[in-house]
Amino acid sequence: MVVAEVLTGIALVQQSVKFIKENISTAQDIGQIAGQIDSLLTGEKQVQEQRAKKSGSGIGDQFGINKVAQEVIDARLAQEKINEMRTLVDMRFGPGTWQSIVDERARRIQEAKEQAAQARKEQRLKQQELEEAIKTTLIIGGVILVAVALFAFLMVSVAWAAGY
Repeated sequence: MVVAEVLTGIALVQQSVKFIKENISTAQDIGQIAGQIDSLLTGEKQVQEQRAKKSGSGIGDQFGINKVAQEVIDARLAQEKINEMRTLVDMRFGPGTWQSIVDERARRIQEAKEQAAQARKEQRLKQQELEEAIKTTLIIGGVILVAVALFAFLMVSVAWAAGY
């Protein structure tokens, strides 16, 4: 069911917020709550993706007031929780901490995407090199086979002409 995916996102947001609220005052550094911040941002992303996603379900399910209302409310709740966590983190660890976290996360995601694209490009190049090597091998094998066949034909022709 499509709504279950949204609930997973919003549930992840709520779980992360609860953990951060319970542990923010005792955290010695941001690393102690970093995993939950990541879960919070992941949950919010799931909510946004689900809201933007075109469902394959029926028109009634896709455009029904319940579905639309649930998606809008979940997106706003997630954004509200993000804002609340931004304030808590900035108050605990200093102004701009939250933005630094978000910026660093975005940078790392971009780097991972670039590395994946580079790996795919390298894999394509290796595949093309392999295909070229196979083609070259087949062409050389074919030329050798034709040369051997031509040599054998000439030997048979010479032997036949000589009366053997």
